[in-house]
Amino acid sequence: MKRANTFEVIPQSDEDEEFLRRLLDASAALWNELNYERRENYEDPDADVWEISEYRGRYGGVLGASTVQQIERKNREAWKSFFSLKKTGEANGKPGFWGNADEGRELRTYIRNTSYSVEWGEYSRLEILVGQDLKDEYGLGHRERLRLEV
Repeated sequence: MKRANTFEVIPQSDEDEEFLRRLLDASAALWNELNYERRENYEDPDADVWEISEYRGRYGGVLGASTVQQIERKNREAWKSFFSLKKTGEANGKPGFWGNADEGRELRTYIRNTSYSVEWGEYSRLEILVGQDLKDEYGLGHRERLRLEV
């Protein structure tokens, strides 16, 4: 059985909130691009739904390579589930999008268990691995992570 840890985080500053929003918005944009590409491939009889473009180069600087891989994996799982349900006649639609840039994206992400850590205590905190471009922009060191209160 697979397990998912879900956290509600509280940014401690406006800069942390902006940092987190940029990370989550990039995650939603990646999910949407993956989904769009797979939908296009699904409609094309000569294309393969499982063949997707390389997104690590495009999103790795913001999300980090492991988060890009995790979002790709979760999107693939959503499509596999769609095909399984379609085979049994239970499918009610292809995997959906996480909003759009104009009306607002659903801000969430999938992070591999090796790419975050939690420190429990009186002031619990979550540390998330992020891409080097965001680290440089927000002044984090090479080995530092985004720290958020849980």
